[in-house]
Amino acid sequence: MRAPLFHVDAFASGPFTGNPAAVCLLEKPADAAWMQAVAAEMNLSETAFVRPVVANEPGHFELRWFTPTVEVDLCGHATLASAHVLWETDPDAGGKPAKFETRSGTLTATRRGEGVELDFPADPVAPAEPERGLFDALGVADADVSYGRFGWVLELSDTSAVRDARPDFARLAAFDGVVVTARSDDPRYDFVSRCFGPKFGIDEDPVTGSAHCALGPYWAERLGKTELIGYQASARGGVVLVRVDGDRTALAGRAVTVTRGELMA
Repeated sequence: MRAPLFHVDAFASGPFTGNPAAVCLLEKPADAAWMQAVAAEMNLSETAFVRPVVANEPGHFELRWFTPTVEVDLCGHATLASAHVLWETDPDAGGKPAKFETRSGTLTATRRGEGVELDFPADPVAPAEPERGLFDALGVADADVSYGRFGWVLELSDTSAVRDARPDFARLAAFDGVVVTARSDDPRYDFVSRCFGPKFGIDEDPVTGSAHCALGPYWAERLGKTELIGYQASARGGVVLVRVDGDRTALAGRAVTVTRGELMA
């Protein structure tokens, strides 16, 4: 199947920062096994597949996300990348909101200045007892532990503890998604985080929008504010603007197209 294919850095301050995603624009439905094979070939944390829900109905799309090994229910950075590509390739779209039908319901992307704002479901977490071996697999001694739809959220003592965590990815693959987080010691940000998902084929995700659906409500409650700035302290790094509004979480950031081409197979 021939289809336009883009490599986009999302939640990025410029090229080669943030989280890279592949975006494939489809004209008709595609087989899930084929999409999974494409995502494995791209070997990025997520590859997004976008197609119009109804021909000639602008702004309304189906959106699916695949890691190199599995299809996932929610992905922030590849959704941001998809909206960016749609607006960049269709001058008639004029930056109008894009509506995506997904496994997590209807999601909306809106242009905000030079960036994109995503309307996502909130994913609040609750205190939980850690599974046996979780701390050892993460390489941390202690944490305040919570759990939600995304997976595990561990609040560590400070920013240094987040940056210094050295997970054993082979052991961590036994657990759902894991986020380590702490209050930021940099006044530009409210909190910092890192996100690990070896169970889903991603050892460390550079910038994770879906994790901020949990981190937003988590830090909003602790800091007493509904608008926050998170920094994901991966090697590439990335900034996520978060606004918590009841059972919804708005995530915002910038995207940069790095390459564009055509999928030939």
